Amino acid sequence: VQLVESGGGLVQPGGSLRLSCVASGFTFSRFAMSWHRQAPGKERELVAGITNGGGSTNYGDSVKGRFTISRDNTKNTVYLQMSSLKPEDTAVYYCNVRPGIMSYWGQGTQVTVSS
Repeated sequence: VQLVESGGGLVQPGGSLRLSCVASGFTFSRFAMSWHRQAPGKERELVAGITNGGGSTNYGDSVKGRFTISRDNTKNTVYLQMSSLKPEDTAVYYCNVRPGIMSYWGQGTQVTVSS
């Protein structure tokens, strides 16, 4: 299993970014996917999740109404559209899948929200 995140960077408060996570090594369309983040000195937290078919999503309270998770099963890719970004969204963002007993993480992509 391999998960490769991209799309992070430096953005001003109020700006937008779209993160991508390309998956391989498992049947992508069979499994739910999720995004998590970890800020310095804090625990990793769930940002958003999406079911295998994309029909159902869930979000952490701090990002509801600002972030949107989606997926393209033809491209083995899950996305996180982030809008109205705040300094407190600064973190390393990770993609996650649990196709069996094991849980797999990507290497992460840094998002920094600062003026």
